[in-house]
Amino acid sequence: MFEYLLKLRGPYLSTRQSSLLYCRCFSCFVYHPLDAAQNKRMEASDRGTSSLIHPSSIVHPDAIIGEGVSVGPFCSVSSSAKLGHFCKLYPGSHIFGSTELGNNCTLMTGAVVGDDLPGCTIIGRNNIIGYHAVIGVKCQDLKYKPEDECFLEVGDNNDIREHTSIHRSSKSTDATVIGDNNLIMGSCHIAHDCKIGNDNIFANNTLLAGHVVVEDYVHTAGAVVVHQFCHLGSYSFLGGGSVVSQDVPKYMMVSGERAELRGLNVVGLTRCGFSNTEIRSLRTAYRKIFMPSYSNTRSFEERLADVEKHEELTHFPAVRTMLKSIRDSFVEDRRGICKFSDLISS
Repeated sequence: MFEYLLKLRGPYLSTRQSSLLYCRCFSCFVYHPLDAAQNKRMEASDRGTSSLIHPSSIVHPDAIIGEGVSVGPFCSVSSSAKLGHFCKLYPGSHIFGSTELGNNCTLMTGAVVGDDLPGCTIIGRNNIIGYHAVIGVKCQDLKYKPEDECFLEVGDNNDIREHTSIHRSSKSTDATVIGDNNLIMGSCHIAHDCKIGNDNIFANNTLLAGHVVVEDYVHTAGAVVVHQFCHLGSYSFLGGGSVVSQDVPKYMMVSGERAELRGLNVVGLTRCGFSNTEIRSLRTAYRKIFMPSYSNTRSFEERLADVEKHEELTHFPAVRTMLKSIRDSFVEDRRGICKFSDLISS
């Protein structure tokens, strides 16, 4: 195979470049013919680690290519793209528009990143974009105007799996933002203007409508749907198939076709290092607010106020954080918290 490719190298490979050709199972990576400007960049990078570009790929001469970049067959890279060091583009992946990839990013086969629109898509370091995922394209908001800039910012160390879609913002004054260390499983959707924090896990077919805010360490089970403008508090858990139309406060579990509060996410809290004392205090506060005794006929607002004045409970920062999360859900332009049954505890 190596000798065959050398015979075909023609305009594609110089003698110097031929020595850098290599073959791997089903795909071969070789240098693409370059213009003078790219040759100059590549010669400079040869002093470090050279990049490898398959001849069937279309890499615009104005694209900025870092050291050690691999571009497989039938890929395309736009004129405004910037690829960091050691990025890998598997066969048939594409980068459009003003798009920046940080170091060590990987685009699997069929992945599409960026769009030929005003604005930009910025991807941090060590991200994996899965098979046929579509990241940083035009939103599906009818209010979007084609002349408006739109933005997507993705942090570091995210694993974005196959067939996931993440859209840019719907207006120039906002951005869709994904934090760090998130696992976004197959066929998820994150719509325009969402704000996703760090260390979240979205199971397959999790669908977030526009302007949803997800804090940190949130875990969704499969086929969860979240209404636009909802807030999902840190360390919360959303049960499989839930339809969430209101906020989920910090530390809580919800589930159901119209999601209702189901208690604290004790398993998640334990795994994230919360102490037994903290969990007991959170559980006590939760029961006082959402599970009143027979003798307590006070309203939800009154019960919440009572816990806020409970010095022994509010001594714990976690309890104060939970109470603030509940309060914040009732401020102007928020949707309130998910429904709960006034279960009576003995």
